Amino acid sequence: MRTEQNLTRLDRVFARLDREPERPAHLDVPKMSRHRIALFGATLAFYLAIVWLVVITSWLVRLDWLVMFFRPYQQWSGIHWFVDYYVVLGQRGPTAVMVAAWLGWRSWRQHTLRPLLTLGASLLLLNLTVGAAKLGMGRLGPHYATTIGSNEMGLGGDIFPSGHTANAVVTWGILAYLASTPRARRWLSALSAVTSLGVGLATVYLGTHWLSDVVLGWAAGLLILLALPWCEPLIARAEVAIFDLRDRWREHRDGRFPAPVPAAPVALPVPFKTAATASTAQDETTAAREGAPPARETAAPARSPRAPVYLAPGPHTTRSERTPVTPVGSRRPPHSDRLPRGTAASAARPLAGG
Repeated sequence: MRTEQNLTRLDRVFARLDREPERPAHLDVPKMSRHRIALFGATLAFYLAIVWLVVITSWLVRLDWLVMFFRPYQQWSGIHWFVDYYVVLGQRGPTAVMVAAWLGWRSWRQHTLRPLLTLGASLLLLNLTVGAAKLGMGRLGPHYATTIGSNEMGLGGDIFPSGHTANAVVTWGILAYLASTPRARRWLSALSAVTSLGVGLATVYLGTHWLSDVVLGWAAGLLILLALPWCEPLIARAEVAIFDLRDRWREHRDGRFPAPVPAAPVALPVPFKTAATASTAQDETTAAREGAPPARETAAPARSPRAPVYLAPGPHTTRSERTPVTPVGSRRPPHSDRLPRGTAASAARPLAGG
């Protein structure tokens, strides 16, 4: 009776991912080129410059206060409803779900976990870097400012840099990073730049962020996208580890119904050891451990080769020496002086008249 194993939904997903990839053959994993390293260094310098200008309460802080007093949400109140919905494109939860759904379909089509793992790595870097910067600088937002003209740093806030802006840059920019063709990469890069720019300006319009918060959020998100090629080897190892874990889980789950063991090939016959041979080998092993020379084996007499089973035992006689046997006995008289044929008669009989 043949029994078929019922596959779960997770098994079907991994079975789909085990197939050969259908992604284009020319699709390469981005590498950390000199051009990308130069952009990373320039963006990092820009990031540090923005932080320094805010710390020293420079002209950038005065611009923040001017934009806040302008109150854009009152100047253009007719678009307030649209901005309330548009700013959701920068919130981490909704954007992560939308982008993860798209990348999940990409993983299904390309039979690889790399898109989802890349998204996870980018969000992890975003939470670590931007979250640490927010808590470390502790800047208060426009609605909670205490002193006009101050930078509001170190007062327990968490808005510098803008998390909405950095999240929009990363989540929408990851689509361009994972694009299959150069043309799609250019279009998606432009689309993600416009989306993240609009999200940053929407937070300034609503008065939840300073203008410098948005500028620093753009730089923080771009740094993460530029640093992703350094994470590609780790992403590849994580994909292999996930598939290995899946295989071990399957083996553990199917342990109650092990696969039939294939028949092993016939091995060569093992030579039989007699008790004397085993005792001699044991004595040699003991002597080698104790440093004493092994005892010599007693030379056994050479045994004659055994005759085949189809031959009669005993020495083989010639035909002339055989005694013919009949039902009534031998036909030859019992002469003792009869010799076999081929023997000289002079040697067998005495000379006449001797």
